[in-house]
Amino acid sequence: MASRAAPTGPHRPVPAWKEIGLPTENSTRELDQLRAEVTRLKAEAAQAREQARTAQAQAQAGQGASPAGPHAAPGTARARRRIGWRAPVATLLIVLGCLLAPLSVLGVWSANQISSTSRYVANVTPLISQPSVQSALTDKITAKVTSQVNVQGIAKQAAAQLSARGLTRLGTLIASFSGTIASGVNGFIHTAVGRIISSALVARLWVQANQVAHTELVKALSGAQGGAISISGGEVVIGLGPFIDQVKHNLAARGLTLVNKLPPVNPTFPLFSAKYLVKAQSAYRLLNTLKWVLPLAAIVFLAAGIYLARRHRRALVGAGLGLAASMLLLGIALAVTRVIYLNSVPPSVLPADAAATVFDTLVRFIKQGLRVLLVLGLVVALAGFLTGPSVTAVRTRGAFTSAFGWIRGTGERAGLNTGPVGTWVYRHRTVLRAAAVAIAGLTFVFWSRPTGAVVLGIAIALLLVLGLIELIGRPPAEVTAARAHAPRPR
Repeated sequence: MASRAAPTGPHRPVPAWKEIGLPTENSTRELDQLRAEVTRLKAEAAQAREQARTAQAQAQAGQGASPAGPHAAPGTARARRRIGWRAPVATLLIVLGCLLAPLSVLGVWSANQISSTSRYVANVTPLISQPSVQSALTDKITAKVTSQVNVQGIAKQAAAQLSARGLTRLGTLIASFSGTIASGVNGFIHTAVGRIISSALVARLWVQANQVAHTELVKALSGAQGGAISISGGEVVIGLGPFIDQVKHNLAARGLTLVNKLPPVNPTFPLFSAKYLVKAQSAYRLLNTLKWVLPLAAIVFLAAGIYLARRHRRALVGAGLGLAASMLLLGIALAVTRVIYLNSVPPSVLPADAAATVFDTLVRFIKQGLRVLLVLGLVVALAGFLTGPSVTAVRTRGAFTSAFGWIRGTGERAGLNTGPVGTWVYRHRTVLRAAAVAIAGLTFVFWSRPTGAVVLGIAIALLLVLGLIELIGRPPAEVTAARAHAPRPR
């Protein structure tokens, strides 16, 4: 029997390894190229979907073409040009929320200073360690002590007694040097007082006095008088009697027993002008009622404005920028108030450097609060912009996605594979991202005393966590998807 010849030409059978599509030696390079192509197509598809949603929203708002075309009725044209109510209402709510934000900062600061003795003491404690304040206290206490101890008069009286006893030359000598003696004793007192004021003992005494005086500050703000803090000569002052007693005790221990004959004195140290206290009393009565309502109202207005807006991301960006702008306005208002305050305090009452130190110390928590909200507003605005459909945002996200994909692919080629963990992270990436954002928000809310640096640190930590989710997440069945897009031999 003659053997059948093997088929040739176009009827030649295809090898089995080509039919099942086993990987060749160039498959790794082709898969990398296909991964990059799939990533690009996904980004373009997401952008197309976002544009379609935007077009649909505009059409629902009455901005699309009329079905009747150019022959549409005049009433239809007027309806097409009509502006919806949601945009102006959302804008008004966001503006109101931004305007209430600075008032909320002032309200919370006032409430903390009034209702919490620990926070009030923490606010005024640094004053006693400031050189300008120490110098002003030293000068005021020294002047009060030396006015009660007339050293020159005592020296002349002693000279007269010596002359009466026959020691004329000695009496005349003491009388001629009475001014020098008084100057030396006054200098000694000034030096001793300066050392006392800068000591740790007086620092503790300052804290104790302010703890007691905190209730008196509440009385002053509520309109009551009396106590360590009061109004005198158009100034809000604090009594220095306890400090005078400490100085007298220290001087007597150093051998200047003459101070023991001093009568009890209680000079005052001015804190700020009483006309600002009147304004503070009016604001106190209002803010003490609204100290919880103002922050809540600001949050509700901002949230409602963002919810009612047709473009939530654009509203979120606007709210963040508006919040930051309102904090800038608050900072400018504080700077103007500082200039007005310094110009209103006479140098004879309080030196300019000490007055500036007092003002800056008392309002530093307000500045800290406005810095926190300023950074928070900028972070929210930036996050809203980068998650939006703009070309810049899409390209930025695509660049990060490509970078993480390249890092992940490099690691896999080097033998580092996240395996089933990476597949699980990829499948649940939306939930993990939402959880990371929620944890960051709760961290900020429950942070006892957040600062601008704390807000920035939380934002950076959130970005790192989101990047880690993107890096670990490994799309499942990448090889199958790559084969589905690869051209098959025919």
